[in-house]
Amino acid sequence: MKIAVIGTGYVGLVSGTCFAEMGNHVTCIDINTAKIESLNQGVLTLYEPGLDTIFNRNRDQGRLTFTDVLANGIKDASVIFLALPTPQGADGGADLTAVLSVAEELGSLIQSYTLIVNKSTVPVGTAQKVSSVLSNNLDSSLFDVVANPEFLREGAAIQDFLKPERIVIGTSSETAKAIMKELYEPFVRQGNPILVMDEISAELTKYAANAYLATKITFMNEIANISELVGANVDSVRKALGTDSRIGKRFLFPGVGFGGSCFPKDVQALKHTSEGVNYDFKILNAVIEVNDKQRLKVYDKLKSHFNGNLSGKRIALWGLSFKPNTDDIREAPSLYTIDALLADDATLIVYDPESINNIRAIYKDKIEYADNPYTALKDVDALGILTEWSVFRTPEYSKMKSLMASTVIVDGRNVLDPQHMLNLGFTYYSIGRP
Repeated sequence: MKIAVIGTGYVGLVSGTCFAEMGNHVTCIDINTAKIESLNQGVLTLYEPGLDTIFNRNRDQGRLTFTDVLANGIKDASVIFLALPTPQGADGGADLTAVLSVAEELGSLIQSYTLIVNKSTVPVGTAQKVSSVLSNNLDSSLFDVVANPEFLREGAAIQDFLKPERIVIGTSSETAKAIMKELYEPFVRQGNPILVMDEISAELTKYAANAYLATKITFMNEIANISELVGANVDSVRKALGTDSRIGKRFLFPGVGFGGSCFPKDVQALKHTSEGVNYDFKILNAVIEVNDKQRLKVYDKLKSHFNGNLSGKRIALWGLSFKPNTDDIREAPSLYTIDALLADDATLIVYDPESINNIRAIYKDKIEYADNPYTALKDVDALGILTEWSVFRTPEYSKMKSLMASTVIVDGRNVLDPQHMLNLGFTYYSIGRP
């Protein structure tokens, strides 16, 4: 097929590249000219493990191209994916300005039957809104709008797209259903399901999935907090819970809360939807409240250790992205931790394998930046760990002790072993463990 993908963020760039990998001809479109120029020169604009290999292969073989001109990008495309930003609005709902603006433009450009697919995470009712906007300038026989939510994990997005656990297609059109099933058939050859439903159910499915996973994380953070108070070890509790097939072991790791581009925005959007129909979503409200507090756990423990006075303390932070294997810092706990520590007049030295430049763009010279984990530790009073990158799991402890002025570690992701740290002479705090 000839496919157009509008938007070259995580979802758009990964989707376009993976569709090309299956032999389709894909044009990715973005209004950011500098980004398009970089992609045309073979320079990726985001970090995602494994993306570079298939990006370069499909670009070299002519199946993956990029443009900043909408009319050129959609020419002859039978399917157009909307992978546009839907940022959180002031009221907590998703801002559909970009989606509806592009829909307005498409209405005056499309000349033959075309499938318009919402790939962005959008609120319930968005497919209908896009259809209404398209209808302003376009006969309804020339398009169908499909809800096709993505379920990609940053850091594992390529695997998730090429071998999805399920494909969700929201449409009431038999024509659209046939096209979408043909497009996705190569991705589910091992038998994973293609689930076809109405548009509203498909839109709600995405929010339901992320809200549930966010709830699992938050529940374990609450158990970790209780564990600290009663003297239990949350690792033991977590492992026992994980053996229950009704629960499963994924998303049971306590820490400093969830962040990223999906969970925070999606739980707020689902809350906004529930408020719009006068439903008090008590569980979701509690998830949001607990997560807001959990993001400051490393800060709270540092402040407690230093008896409430962080002024002049030199603090190192390892890990700035919201999770490992990505450079994404959107709603990352590190942002909240940095802000709180700066407000208390602490001096910060930070390190992350991939997201340093993204942090530098925000904080500039307000904090110091290290080029490896150990240069961050020179003469520091304490270390906080905020992301569970693999490189932090087996550090050179003797080197750490020789560099740190005070060997205090607050491990916000439980990557180190408490007993081992005690044996080595570190003052060590973690989440929910003695």
